Amino acid sequence: MNVLRSLCSASLLLVWGSANARIPVKVETFPLSEVRLTQSPFKHAEDLDVRYLLGLDPDRLLAPYLKGAGLEPKADNYTNWENTGLDGHIGGHYVSALSYMYAATGNEEIKQRLDYMLSELKRAQDAAGDGYLCGAPNGRKIWEAVSKGDIQASSFGLNGGWVPLYNIHKTYAGLRDAYLLAGSKEARDMLVKLTDWMMNLTKDLSDEQIQDMLRSEHGGLNEVFADVADLTGKDGYLQLARRFSHREILDPLLKHEDRLTGKHANTQIPKVIGYKRIADLEGDRVWDDAARFFWETVVERRSISIGGNSVREHFHPSEDFSSMLTSEQGPETCNTYNMLRLTKMLYQTSADVHYMDYYERALYNHILSTIDPVQGGFVYFTPMRSGHYRVYSQPQTSFWCCVGSGMENHAKYGEMIYGHSEDELYVNLFIPSVLQWGKVRVEQLTGFPYEEATTLRLSCGKAKEFTVKFRVPEWSDASRMELTVNGTAQPVSASGGYVAVSRKWADGDEVRLTLPMSLRVSTLPD
Repeated sequence: MNVLRSLCSASLLLVWGSANARIPVKVETFPLSEVRLTQSPFKHAEDLDVRYLLGLDPDRLLAPYLKGAGLEPKADNYTNWENTGLDGHIGGHYVSALSYMYAATGNEEIKQRLDYMLSELKRAQDAAGDGYLCGAPNGRKIWEAVSKGDIQASSFGLNGGWVPLYNIHKTYAGLRDAYLLAGSKEARDMLVKLTDWMMNLTKDLSDEQIQDMLRSEHGGLNEVFADVADLTGKDGYLQLARRFSHREILDPLLKHEDRLTGKHANTQIPKVIGYKRIADLEGDRVWDDAARFFWETVVERRSISIGGNSVREHFHPSEDFSSMLTSEQGPETCNTYNMLRLTKMLYQTSADVHYMDYYERALYNHILSTIDPVQGGFVYFTPMRSGHYRVYSQPQTSFWCCVGSGMENHAKYGEMIYGHSEDELYVNLFIPSVLQWGKVRVEQLTGFPYEEATTLRLSCGKAKEFTVKFRVPEWSDASRMELTVNGTAQPVSASGGYVAVSRKWADGDEVRLTLPMSLRVSTLPD
């Protein structure tokens, strides 16, 4: 797993073979494989998600891919969105979710399921013969027309298909995650072949034609192409990532203009994740600033108390949230899933604690609430209107977009609890868990949010000197915090949003921080 540790600890910011000056990482997160959840609502959600993932029939999820390769499927497609035009999109999410869950738990049954999915996807890609791998109905016909410059794009369509670019993005992301999180070299090879296929498909298209095509929802294709550039060290893939960066959204952000009203929210967020990814690889501070401005616009002007945004999937006027209080279609889970991904990237290169304040708010109040606490289905919309209810997906019949991102959400709770930079350990979230940091074992014991404190129990074997930095949450008062080491009070001094304690830690040491709470009111941005 050493290769995974080096890949994941810097969130894909690998050593590039070219002279590109990257935006440096200030706080590295730990690979999921080094963090294990212990008893809490998060662990309960993780366990439910394991059961959900293993309850799905992989052959039904694979059917669209086999059909797309001209092979006989072993089972019928699932229903709902999986046989009405978006066939195969859940398969990509499923590979990502299995990869996250294997890293997060080490569950061998999950790994076996992942290996089976990858072997069947490889069989489909091999049968295609040119690197193609997608479950979109009439995919070959759509892509052939695109390659010839026949592009008929709309917000949710491309050449008669239901967002095939969005669909295939899930396949790209699944293969990437299977390599980075689960170490599958087979997935890496498939990912590169599929990227080569897209590069060949679009090589004769002008930049104007590409931009026309990008009017159709396309997920985060620019991000995954940048990931492939990072994995291979080949600049050609980074050029592809820039070509797939939608200028209609990027250009106003570069000028700090909010033109989001009326736009489909979750179409835009993955594009911005891609802008940030490219910026990090190339050291492009201008694109990095555009991503930061987008985040600030959405979080500070367009999000509500639970951390979600949008009504009926679209950004409403930022000065009028009345629809949020009346619509049955409140914040969409996919939006918050993607906002957390962007938040993670911005935090890593800034160490700005405000990103973690939002991350915590959205994780606890939106994401954790979106899994059925009994059977593990997922929520599409979280209505904010008084007295309304939420609808959970049925595991064998519901396959919305938020089912796909939902099965990933509850497999990755461990990725932002801790961070590190050389000899500093950051404690960003107060979630019961165990971290293995080299030879240091860190166990976090807390009943938060029902307890106003958290305790770290350290197992070092050999004494080791480092600094523990606890995040000072936006909702807590640092002046009233109390810090103890092995029961002895320590001075509390907050700096940069963290309370730090430095010492040579011995085996069995315990450090405890109280987190005073108070009642607050969170108003709508309007």
